[in-house]
Order: sequence, then structure tokens, then C-alpha cells
Amino acid sequence: MTTLKEFEEALKEQGMRQALRVLEKLRERDRARRKVAPARRVVGQRMTPELARRILELHETTGMTQQEIAFELGVNQGRVNEVIKRGKWLTDDPDAPEAVARDKADARIRRQQERPATRSKGPARPRRAKDPPQLKLF
Repeated sequence: MTTLKEFEEALKEQGMRQALRVLEKLRERDRARRKVAPARRVVGQRMTPELARRILELHETTGMTQQEIAFELGVNQGRVNEVIKRGKWLTDDPDAPEAVARDKADARIRRQQERPATRSKGPARPRRAKDPPQLKLF
């Protein structure tokens, strides 16, 4: 299969200027129609054993991809992968590594939200370099 760039080069080599103009008009039309859809960023819900079991159920009973399951349930695709591939989040054990990490992250977010907004006092002054030590000869 030939790439569009290779096709363009072949047209140039053959001196097919009319075809090159048509190709350029098609590119301009495509650029004008092109739009970038916003990413489907999902602010995930808290992972629980019930949600993990729902992920496994969808994975086993439907032909949905991990990304589709994640979007359907409102979680990150990485979490879906953790449940399917590594069996994470299936227990309610608060000492499980994933639960500990989740709780630490929740606590860090709460601390950041509770802190009063600090005002900047302006640009920081540059630190004065220390004088190099002097050698005493006698």
C-alpha cells in the first residue's frame, strides 16, 4: 500500500500538476472539516469490591473493551485493567495495597482542600552565593 506522501511524490515525478492541485484542494477541504473532539476524561468514582465485581461481570458477559467498560462505569481504564488482569479491588481488605494507596491519595486531597489559599509574597529573592573558602598559606 502506498502512503499519501509517496503518492504525491509520484505525481510530482510524473509532472501531473492538475492531479497535485486536486490533491491539495482535498487536503484543504479535510483540514477545514477536521475538528478535535474533546477527550473523554473521566473523574472516577471510588473503587469498591462491588464495582470490581460489576467490571468482571461486564467483561465476562459482554464483548465490551476495557475502555468501554471504564466509560460505562465512570472509572479509569487502568482500574478496569487492574481488576481484570490482577484481581485487584475484589476484597474489602483495608490493608490491601490498592486500598492503602487510595486512602493516602484521598487524605492528601482533603489536606490540600482544607489548606487556606496562600498569597504569594512576590518573586523569591535569589540566594547569595557563599564566598569560596580562602586558603591560608602561613
